[in-house]
Amino acid sequence: MKRICLWLVFILLLACSKDEGNRNPYLQEVGFRFEANLNLPLYSPLTNIGNAIFIGNQGVGIRGVFVINKGFDQFFAWEASCPNHAPNACSTMDLNSQTVICSCEDYEYSLFTGQQLNRPDDGKPYYDLLFYNTSFDGTTVVISN
Repeated sequence: MKRICLWLVFILLLACSKDEGNRNPYLQEVGFRFEANLNLPLYSPLTNIGNAIFIGNQGVGIRGVFVINKGFDQFFAWEASCPNHAPNACSTMDLNSQTVICSCEDYEYSLFTGQQLNRPDDGKPYYDLLFYNTSFDGTTVVISN
């Protein structure tokens, strides 16, 4: 019986892995919590499906956050700093309807998926947008990390 228990523990230890995923080396993950009340005029565009806004308040993300209403009371929030280089003077992206564009290299990203839309085919690693958690209570979108 002891041998069986030892083998089970051994198998469990082998099954565990330290998978950190594809961590972005350019963007530091910061902790924050922000509430966007959709009854306020500044955030009211988010009441319509497909609309996106930029929230550039101090302490919200690294360089701010883009939020989009995905529909069915679901919202996505993404870091506003381009994920493919360290934050600098041109790394805060510009909102263009349902996409964002990095003015440094003209990289374009979808706010629905977070994926880079014009990824170069040069063999270098490229990163998609950094995702933040969201929740919705009917009037307020809470964005956090």
